[in-house]
Amino acid sequence: MTNAELAVLSLTAEAPHHGYEIEQIIEARGMREWTEIGFSSIYYVLKKLGEAGLVESQVIPTQGRGSARRVYQITAAGRAALTTATLEALAQPKRSYSPILLGLANLPIITAAQALGALRSYHEGVTTRLEQVTARAEAQRPLPDHVELLFDYSLTLMAAEKAWVENVIKTMEAKNDKS
Repeated sequence: MTNAELAVLSLTAEAPHHGYEIEQIIEARGMREWTEIGFSSIYYVLKKLGEAGLVESQVIPTQGRGSARRVYQITAAGRAALTTATLEALAQPKRSYSPILLGLANLPIITAAQALGALRSYHEGVTTRLEQVTARAEAQRPLPDHVELLFDYSLTLMAAEKAWVENVIKTMEAKNDKS
């Protein structure tokens, strides 16, 4: 099961939702900070989960204006698959393929000034993301325990990344001053 499938399936396990509601929850919780799921792929994933028998849907007429909406809910098979995938995700660390690692591997091809400029930009980006995710979490408190843990994990990693890049910049600046 892909991360996108796991994310969408988990949201249908919380409650039946239509596709746009799923998008709203993904946005509100900042899920794109920690999983790859685009707005345009939500319906594709829902269709795929439906074809696999993991979710089922029904068309619900809306009251008042607007067209009927297709609402998705998890099936018994979906709940079993979600349980298995959740246990795997919690038990087995996965490799991370962050692009910064490729940038670090290629430091010898750029100047120290270029590297420092890029790393300062990276630092700004991490700082901004950290502030945005912190604000998003604060705006939604109190949060359910599992959502609080999601924010905590993301914020802890971003804070560590920010501290790491600050240390790298300081180290590189010190080396440049000695040269």
